[in-house]
Amino acid sequence: MLGSLCFAAFALFGSQASAQQVTVRASIDSLQLLVGEQTKVHLEVSMDADKKLRLPVIKDTLVRGVEVLDIAKPDTQKLNDDKRWVITQEYTITSFDSALYYLPPLEVMVDDEKYRSESLALKVYSIPVDTLHPDQFFGPKTVVEVPIQWEDIDTMVYAFILMLLFGSACVFFIIRYRDNKPIIKIIKIEPKLPPHQEAMKHIEEIKANKNVQREDPKQYYTELTDVIRTYIMERFGFNAMEMTSSEIIENLLQVRDKESLKDLKYLFETADLVKFAKHAPMMNENDMNLVNAVDFINETKLEEDPNAKKEPTEIKVEEKRSKQGRIALMCSIGLTGVIAVVALYVGVKCIIDLFF
Repeated sequence: MLGSLCFAAFALFGSQASAQQVTVRASIDSLQLLVGEQTKVHLEVSMDADKKLRLPVIKDTLVRGVEVLDIAKPDTQKLNDDKRWVITQEYTITSFDSALYYLPPLEVMVDDEKYRSESLALKVYSIPVDTLHPDQFFGPKTVVEVPIQWEDIDTMVYAFILMLLFGSACVFFIIRYRDNKPIIKIIKIEPKLPPHQEAMKHIEEIKANKNVQREDPKQYYTELTDVIRTYIMERFGFNAMEMTSSEIIENLLQVRDKESLKDLKYLFETADLVKFAKHAPMMNENDMNLVNAVDFINETKLEEDPNAKKEPTEIKVEEKRSKQGRIALMCSIGLTGVIAVVALYVGVKCIIDLFF
């Protein structure tokens, strides 16, 4: 007797546990509707994740008089570390006949075993009619013109403004690309210093660099004689840069006397010894030759009119448009053209939506 009771309790407990593994519930958003109104029926199935579910196949109606307008895609919610699933599905229904409808249970299949939800009820009311005044009819209302507000046309206005701006820019770039005109640059050149001032400026730079005088006499005399050669070429008009020291002195003897060129000749001779014979002059000798160079420049310089005002000259330089410039113009044409077309499309679409 005791064994039988234990077996019955175990069987009852096992059946309850098995029943709890799958639960099917149905609910409805509204139990009462007017004819033509809609409501939703919700089906919820809770089951283990390792089971297979087959939802009910519903076509056009739940029962006669209750139409199914839409069946939503099932939604799955995972619980207990994906061990349990809760699947929900919505059915949008309506009715056009006033009555009290019995909605039968919704049946699902879980591992080839049937499970049913609870049944539902739906009350559909007809639209009330004024039966006391059946002769009163109200005709159709006149069409009411709704005023256009800024919110209705702002997108259209902005689209056409963008179309005009980028369209104009596209036309400008197209004209520039087709003309292929050279780019003209105007360069201002400051007036050139007189030869003696230019020479004195470079001598001051040589004078300031004491290390060159002590450590590299060859560079020192090269820089000093180059300054004198450049000054002579610009002052006296012959190419002293390509001449030897003796040739320079011979040309200067045509405009200067021998005595006045004595110090300059000594400067060139010392420079030749340093550059070609590795002569090592003393520091005072270097300073003396620097002074000789300055004296020669001061004695032979041409004084300019102090009242003459020198204006900077302007030079126009034409440069052909480069390949990169043409590519940049083509990219600009494409970009502005696309934006203008898109803006035109948006504007036209706004007009169609607003007035048609």
